[in-house]
Amino acid sequence: MPSSTSIPRADLLRRLLAELLGTGLLVTVVVGSGIMAQQLSPHDVGLQLLENSLTTALGLTVLILMLGPISGAHFNPVVTLADWALGRRTRNGLRSALLLPYVVAQVVGAILGAVLANTMFDTPTTVSTTHRVTSGHLLGEVVATAGLILVIFALAPTDRGALAAPAVGAYIGAAYWFTSSTSFANPAVTIGRIFTDTFAGIAPTSTPAFIGMQLLGAAVGCALLLVLYPDVARSADDVVVPHLDQASA
Repeated sequence: MPSSTSIPRADLLRRLLAELLGTGLLVTVVVGSGIMAQQLSPHDVGLQLLENSLTTALGLTVLILMLGPISGAHFNPVVTLADWALGRRTRNGLRSALLLPYVVAQVVGAILGAVLANTMFDTPTTVSTTHRVTSGHLLGEVVATAGLILVIFALAPTDRGALAAPAVGAYIGAAYWFTSSTSFANPAVTIGRIFTDTFAGIAPTSTPAFIGMQLLGAAVGCALLLVLYPDVARSADDVVVPHLDQASA
């Protein structure tokens, strides 16, 4: 099994920087737009959600377009895990040696992104006190994450990878509204959102349950993919978009 050194060091560092930067800016978009929404529409939670979801959908689309050719624009540990797991049979998924570095870069980036958003809006970086765990919210995370995995991994095997950026952005924007949890669907983003006691925050006590349901949702999404698209493994590492050195082992 090749190690991460099979990829030139410069390319490896570019990949990890892209994942850190992309996940960080995604959290900055989520948290920053949430703070702005609170300031602009302090008495209308529905309008706040609209402002937050629209900005997130647009921002995520741009980030995928900007950084996808470098790292694939995972920006999400469950996408990275699915890429690795789905591609193991055909040896077309993410390399095992890149799995942990990708996830670490995503989590670190998410935390830094929350700090950046807080700092721009002169908001203290404090731990969130927003408790979000209910049975409905947890089910919402399963649904949101399973749907995200389906959207991403269904595009590559059907030669529609060019649509990944707008499709993923549109799905997340819509899932803000049709899921009870407002579609976190991302363990790294969930951890990052601990560090802002604002509209987008989540209390640390809610985080383990959210992440557990996201992992469950990813497993459900992968299972559905294998039924609906039996050859999905052959294009696993073309997600979210084709990127540097897709050879795998």
